Amino acid sequence: MDPSLALFYGWIIRTREELFEYTTSLPDEIYTYEHPDFAYGSLRNIQAHVANCYLGWVGHYGLGMNEDQTHFEPASVPDAEVMRVKFAEVDRIVEQACRVFDQPDVSFELVRPGRDRLQVTQRWLVMHPITHEFHHKGQLLALGRVLGYPLAPGGDTDLVLP
Repeated sequence: MDPSLALFYGWIIRTREELFEYTTSLPDEIYTYEHPDFAYGSLRNIQAHVANCYLGWVGHYGLGMNEDQTHFEPASVPDAEVMRVKFAEVDRIVEQACRVFDQPDVSFELVRPGRDRLQVTQRWLVMHPITHEFHHKGQLLALGRVLGYPLAPGGDTDLVLP
């Protein structure tokens, strides 16, 4: 695949680490607290949703991995350090895709049982979860603020500089 995608994903990993620095600083009961007014309910569940998105699109649909390898239950993650380990597996899968996807822009039909068929590319399978992650990062930080744990002043979780 285009080597710039692997480079860009490296920036994503570094950016995500800044968010992990924030979430690991929180008490575990705040990290896992279920707020009824937020989608996915907790900081942990938001991060699990993002990880599962990568695992599903890149691992299952892109690399053909079994579903039991490409999904985990949020409740199996007690704290942000364990979530960091889950994302290390996500990183290995995305990095594998960046090595083996050899037709990044050739469209193919993706069949999802019981759902619409999609025309996608290998590049899209990687890019979709990346954009999805940034969407949910804002949601995670908003929930942290509502729970009384805003990001420290001057903190920045935007894309890191190259």
